[in-house]
Amino acid sequence: MNIPHPDSILQDATRRHFFQNCGVGIGSLALSQLIASEASAEVKVDPKSPLAPRQGHFPGKAKNVIFLFMAGGPSQLDLFEDKPKLRELNGKTPPESLMAGKRFAFLKGNETLLGTKYKFGRYGDCGMELSELIPHHQKIVDEVCWLRGMTTDVFNHGPAKLFMNTGFQAPGRPSLGSWATYGLGSKSQDLPGFVVLQSGPRGPRAGASLWSSGFLPTSYQGVPFRGQGDPILHLRSPEGISRTSERFFYDAVAALNQERLKASQDAEILTRINAYEMAFRMQTSARELMEVGQETDETLGLYGVETGKPSFARNCLLARRLVERGVRFVQLYHTNWDHHGGPTENLDKHLPEVSREIDQASTALVLDLKRRGLLDDTLVIWSGEFGRTPMGEVRENLGRDHHVDAFTLWMAGGGVKKGFIHGETDELGFGVTQGKVHVHDLHATIMHLLGFDHERLTYRFQGRDFRLTDVHGHVVKEILA
Repeated sequence: MNIPHPDSILQDATRRHFFQNCGVGIGSLALSQLIASEASAEVKVDPKSPLAPRQGHFPGKAKNVIFLFMAGGPSQLDLFEDKPKLRELNGKTPPESLMAGKRFAFLKGNETLLGTKYKFGRYGDCGMELSELIPHHQKIVDEVCWLRGMTTDVFNHGPAKLFMNTGFQAPGRPSLGSWATYGLGSKSQDLPGFVVLQSGPRGPRAGASLWSSGFLPTSYQGVPFRGQGDPILHLRSPEGISRTSERFFYDAVAALNQERLKASQDAEILTRINAYEMAFRMQTSARELMEVGQETDETLGLYGVETGKPSFARNCLLARRLVERGVRFVQLYHTNWDHHGGPTENLDKHLPEVSREIDQASTALVLDLKRRGLLDDTLVIWSGEFGRTPMGEVRENLGRDHHVDAFTLWMAGGGVKKGFIHGETDELGFGVTQGKVHVHDLHATIMHLLGFDHERLTYRFQGRDFRLTDVHGHVVKEILA
């Protein structure tokens, strides 16, 4: 009888075999943690159908979200807030009392106050101030809710974008869209629950971490779509492969993944199986989605879409088509709003250019949703990661630095008041004097509109219950319809 040497037995029992086969393997622990968290958490998720539609803690006014993210930090002082006193003191040194304790990204201390050169007017029954740079917005002043007392904590682009999108300034946390799809699932079974569209000269700083699912299952991460052609590369079937043959291939891969799931107990394999199934269905649904030529000439003209040209306008139209098809959360990123001054980022030339790129389409989206009966349950948000300073920045051309103590955003539909202005800043635009809303408060309010108590929408990770608002935030009840 040939008895193996004890050393060879030990060598055969590698770490991989140990963790795979023993009852406390890493895969088993991960799956058991997932099952345990789902058993105890407020959100009950079927791992085999993670995007199945679910109910919130209470009936929400908003069923879908479209977030128009202006990457770089739009200047509220040149778009949304007229400050006559700032123009009067143009070129003067700012008061020491206002500068004390302030931190800025690039200001060196020798800057002076900068009044806008753009003309402002008051529009609508609400009397909202708008500059000449965004004339189309005059059509929606009484349709949207204006938040002019926004504040944030972070003054550098990447961390500030992460803070606005995830509630935390470092990568690794789930994004707003991921929390929404984790909580509510998605009505669309043929498209992802969370879709990202990008336009402008480059992508946003912090990249894919802005739409990451963090420690949530990856079924809830944002899926970037291209603005024209196939939304995802290599989505089409290879030449000569029939739909039937491809279905056989997917079934075979699914069977192999199921066997691997049984052996490893790795919960992410379920995500992989679901992703293959979604990709198969998207071969038809995504192609139909991108055919904006189905729209009338009037609708294309309303948005300012140019045939065959990727743009923010085209992405706004795609956002409407996505929510029509049941997609829960759509996020658009448009660059570049980082107007410090200089040859490519100044207030004289480049702010008017980027304002023209978004003005008509942002307005059209609100108007189009309204006339189709979609605005009541679709929350539209227009915001950057922070605002710009009342002081000019000393560079080659006119510009402003990042400002965290006061900026403006707007929201429409989905349960917010129409034609309502919330918040005020001081006569120079340094800080909020009334109606202050922190980013955490904004997130709490969005969750409330979707039907969630932000303190109860949690996910257990590494022994702690995490939430979008961390330990902060309150619902801004004053803006609720």
